[in-house]
Amino acid sequence: MNEMITAIEAEAAKAILGKEEIIRKVLTVIIAGGHILLEDIPGVGKTTLALAFSKAMDLKFNRVQFTPDVVPSDITGFTVYNKDSGGLMYRPGAAMCNILLADEINRTSSKTQSSLLEVMQEGSITVDGRTRKVPEPFVVIATQNPIGTAGTQMLPEAQLDRFMVQLSIGYPDEQSEINILKDRKQTDPLKSILKVAGAEDILAMRQEAKAIFIHDRVYQYITALCRKTREHPLIRLGISPRGALSLTAMAQAWTYIHGREFVIPQDVRDVFPDIARHRLMLSSKANVQSLDAAAIIDEILRTVPWPDVRKSE
Repeated sequence: MNEMITAIEAEAAKAILGKEEIIRKVLTVIIAGGHILLEDIPGVGKTTLALAFSKAMDLKFNRVQFTPDVVPSDITGFTVYNKDSGGLMYRPGAAMCNILLADEINRTSSKTQSSLLEVMQEGSITVDGRTRKVPEPFVVIATQNPIGTAGTQMLPEAQLDRFMVQLSIGYPDEQSEINILKDRKQTDPLKSILKVAGAEDILAMRQEAKAIFIHDRVYQYITALCRKTREHPLIRLGISPRGALSLTAMAQAWTYIHGREFVIPQDVRDVFPDIARHRLMLSSKANVQSLDAAAIIDEILRTVPWPDVRKSE
């Protein structure tokens, strides 16, 4: 599987230049079975990123541009009368796919936002009393613009907690931007992406990642980091048990992608900021001190002792 992982990353990198770390993090989330919140400015390649992965892994891709007039049935689908059969026929919504790009999710109503909750948490859709499973794997990549917040509907904490990580692509470096200008002048790089994996391969990777060994002291380290966020005087709301589960799954997938057989403390540290960033609600005291989540996360990583997994039980 390591060769396939390398191939997926290489194909995605054809469309997203100079962002190898983000590509690896997105693939990690897909293998961990989670969902991604991309908080980024327009034009840095969020749609291209999602399309690149869907092409490299031969997965069905749908996109919804969230606006105030988007309704829940646009996500879940609806039933209509079929005059030929004399019964009701289901018309699939946007969520009937493998990768759903929910673009600017904070620009639609809370009712429409909540329509994603069942799909993200349960992997199923209920319409007119009938439940239908979405295809596997199923990954939501939701974006929101941190700059243009006028007329937006903030995501509630319960929905934020359902995203495994929050990532940001950011601007490319100078040389990568020059290469982007040159590449786009000739052709669309998405057209050059080859299929190197399939849905069954991703599901197999998920099972292998779940089997990655975690030492009891690493479990204790994960718990200590999460509990520290709940006890920190500058944090009003810390990481939930669901967030701790996400941290565990993400660490296993990160270990798997790097070709190791057991999780080390550094794996947990590498993914902890992405897990914690959107889950922490800071106190007013933190705001007065001009501290952001990133600074407090760095402090927690410095102060929580590393476990020594070499010691015998």
